[in-house]
Amino acid sequence: MYFDFAALPKYLPYFLPAAWMTLKVSALGIVLGVALGLGTAFMRISKRRWLSIPARAYIYVVRGTPLLLQLLFIYFGLRSLAGLTALTSAVLALGIHNGAYIAEIFRGAIVSISSGQMEAARSLGMPYSRAMVRIILPQALKRAVPSLGNQFIIALKDSSLASTITINELLLKSQQLASSNFMMMEMLFLAAIFYLLYTAVFSWLFRTLEARLDVSTQ
Repeated sequence: MYFDFAALPKYLPYFLPAAWMTLKVSALGIVLGVALGLGTAFMRISKRRWLSIPARAYIYVVRGTPLLLQLLFIYFGLRSLAGLTALTSAVLALGIHNGAYIAEIFRGAIVSISSGQMEAARSLGMPYSRAMVRIILPQALKRAVPSLGNQFIIALKDSSLASTITINELLLKSQQLASSNFMMMEMLFLAAIFYLLYTAVFSWLFRTLEARLDVSTQ
């Protein structure tokens, strides 16, 4: 099979808008996922059953079903009811999906902190919420950084599923171009280059963050 390397520079500019769309969907989905994950983590560890049970159910359902199914359910099910656009549907699905995994990352980091620290804070008269925010949560976030980095990279790659609902991201763009120039491998190769570039940048950012926080010394 012939691979036309000379065609790569010619078609590279066509991928730039799609590369931006991939980054946009991923970033918005991650931000939503972090917000949902942190809130769900607090609900999950709550002793109030009316908070912990919905959180457990949300995590169970999302982790037990494929992201593609969730994406199609939101796009076809909620679009007609709420008037969601394809972009909003993709961001919502990615955020909800990652929120369940991020919730477990945060929960694990929070419960890994010695209970003695909370008891000491409470003995000094500090309210539970203040002790959680000022003492427990900063340490938990530090411990969660490596796992969060991995989850963010997974979210970036999962954004390719948005192509199934006509979001013009990298994978869909490669398929569209290949249908007209009949260079499927070359177009997929260009899409892969962008994914690898994004992954490299994400990995570098989190390695830098881990070094600054000195995660290895915890």
